Amino acid sequence: MSRREIYEHFHPDEKAFVDRASEWVERAAERHETKRTDFLDPRQAHILFTLANRHPDAQVVLGGGSSQAERQRAIIAPDYRSLDDEDMGISVLDITSDDKRISDLDHGDYLGALLGLGIKRDKIGDLHVSEEGCHALIADDIGGFLIGHMKQAHRVDVTVSVRPLSELREVVSVVEEQTLSVASMRLDGVASDVFRLSRTKILAPIKAGRCRVSWKPVEDPSFQLKEGDIVSMKGFGRFKVLEVEGVSKSGRIRVRIGKFV
Repeated sequence: MSRREIYEHFHPDEKAFVDRASEWVERAAERHETKRTDFLDPRQAHILFTLANRHPDAQVVLGGGSSQAERQRAIIAPDYRSLDDEDMGISVLDITSDDKRISDLDHGDYLGALLGLGIKRDKIGDLHVSEEGCHALIADDIGGFLIGHMKQAHRVDVTVSVRPLSELREVVSVVEEQTLSVASMRLDGVASDVFRLSRTKILAPIKAGRCRVSWKPVEDPSFQLKEGDIVSMKGFGRFKVLEVEGVSKSGRIRVRIGKFV
């Protein structure tokens, strides 16, 4: 399959990643090279597996540091190589503080502090936030830099240390369920109800490219959501379509939503 034919299956914004992933797979299959990536989101992992499945001489394994990891690193290698004991290069960044205000910090506060230091998002995996602080999964090679430079998170003085994966304090995401009655499964209609915004206000971030559905960029407000979709809107949060329960006599659709809080 040509590169042009491959592009047809993906969003234009994903072209750069498709190019990189294609090269990784080709190098593994044809030059017998092994590549460990930085952290990928689930959409990128899907693209990588799709490309690898088209090449019988390459294989891909994923690891994110925890059993339910959303963001994961990948190893792409020739199909004959055993990857059972391959090191994924992931450590735990333990962020703590003596300041009681640390219990008020959320995922965005910690991520913002890390990115504010110039760290690229793909060097950071999942963040496990609790009242005691945060355990951030990170690429091994940035641990030393963070120990020397991360001093605050949202104006709270913090102390950081690097720990092995065995000491990860895993926190399961909390999902707040609600049942909506919607006219259709259009993205703008469902999102406006979930985030309690007018249809007019929800259009701007969608058209500006700030919305992803199951980690794929979506700029069409009329996009039809389906059961299982995860919608993420930058600046507003994210939710999952848990179940489409049916249609009422008036023609409206009952849908059960899980909003990540």
